[in-house]
Amino acid sequence: MEYVYAALILNETDEEINEDNLTGVLEAAGVDVEESRVKALVAALEDVDIDEAVAEAAAVPAAGGAAGGAAAGGDEGGEEDEVEETSDVPDTTDDDDDDEDDGAGGEGLGELFG
Repeated sequence: MEYVYAALILNETDEEINEDNLTGVLEAAGVDVEESRVKALVAALEDVDIDEAVAEAAAVPAAGGAAGGAAAGGDEGGEEDEVEETSDVPDTTDDDDDDEDDGAGGEGLGELFG
């Protein structure tokens, strides 16, 4: 990971990302530099617009996290409502509710793997 960080530092300071600069940053950070990894990273970043890649990466988790949070919040609210509704119901009714929950869980798995 430190190799990528070194490349990001070079990009941020508008320095060319080449083997010498990358090695210099890594050595300054006290990293035991492997030349093969430096060469591989420089080659991999040759045609990459790092600023664009960072902007895209920053946007994706934010959108996914918001959607995931909303879905999780919706599921939790539904479960809490069921608990409140079944808390005053006799045990035989709870068993029926459990069967319904099992069926709903099976449908979810079917959608996941089907």
